[in-house]
Amino acid sequence: MGTISENFSFSEFERSDTAKKRGIINVISTAKVRDSIQALVINVLQPLRTAVGIPMPVNSGYRCPELNAAVGGVPTSQHMKGEAADIATSAPVLLARKAVELGLPFDQIGLYPTFVHFSHKLGGPQRGQIFYSKNYKGERL
Repeated sequence: MGTISENFSFSEFERSDTAKKRGIINVISTAKVRDSIQALVINVLQPLRTAVGIPMPVNSGYRCPELNAAVGGVPTSQHMKGEAADIATSAPVLLARKAVELGLPFDQIGLYPTFVHFSHKLGGPQRGQIFYSKNYKGERL
């Protein structure tokens, strides 16, 4: 596949330390998943990355069902559809706040201690939900 935008590629959505350790083949295998990832990047992640001007490493992007189970993901995880990405950051609230300020069309933003979960539904509608993990102790929006 290759490049999605100036700062994101399909390979980083497939990359997973858990998959590597467990021998799980985590590859984007359908056009719908590819299109969903592309929509997430074009509509949410790249505009946010451009606005903040700092790297936004993908911690967890696409997850095949086997990988999703291995990491304890819920059976309905948007990661399996290519609709979600967890972005590593030391300041989750700053990324989340900027996404809201920019009016980006997100389905969910989830704040965790070391990352932010962003999702975007291909074809919408977007719920615009913000949630906080039980371990998140930082500032809230």
